[in-house]
Amino acid sequence: MKMSRPLTKFGPLPVIVLALILSGSLRLGGIGLANATEPSETPPDPPTAANAAQKEDPDVSALLAMVQARSKQLDAKEAQLAARASDLAAAQELIENNMRKLEQAEARLASTISKVDGASEADLERLTAVYQAMKPKVAAPLFEQMTPEFAAGFLGRMAPQAAAGIMSGLSTDAGYAISVVLAGRNAKAPSH
Repeated sequence: MKMSRPLTKFGPLPVIVLALILSGSLRLGGIGLANATEPSETPPDPPTAANAAQKEDPDVSALLAMVQARSKQLDAKEAQLAARASDLAAAQELIENNMRKLEQAEARLASTISKVDGASEADLERLTAVYQAMKPKVAAPLFEQMTPEFAAGFLGRMAPQAAAGIMSGLSTDAGYAISVVLAGRNAKAPSH
């Protein structure tokens, strides 16, 4: 069998090269077949949203108007939230300042209470020492005039011998009332 020869004398290679050159020139615009029409003098305006909405369906125009209205609402809401955030920050700062002032006032009050308690305690210790140093016959009439709770406070601080001397000089009713207060003083304290 005979093989058929290609149409060109050089084979298929020159045909492929020619096709590639033609393809490249068409793509680059070198031959000018791609630009069959003359360019207009002024390029057309790019379509804007309003122009497009006018040319489009009325539903699209309504949708565009709704989106723009919603955008304005969201901008207003964002401005309100920013204002509230600013107000909250100012309120937070005010609260923190007031808390610092309150803590300082509490510290001053605690210091004052400590001084007063210390002074009161010192006064009670001194008065207890005075009653304890008195002869029981002289101190007993004073304790007889005191309320049982008040008298029990002093007697509970005294040495047992001095308290016993004063208690022995009291009337039976006063001695009993003071004893009940002294005995019940720790009754409500937890046992464990």
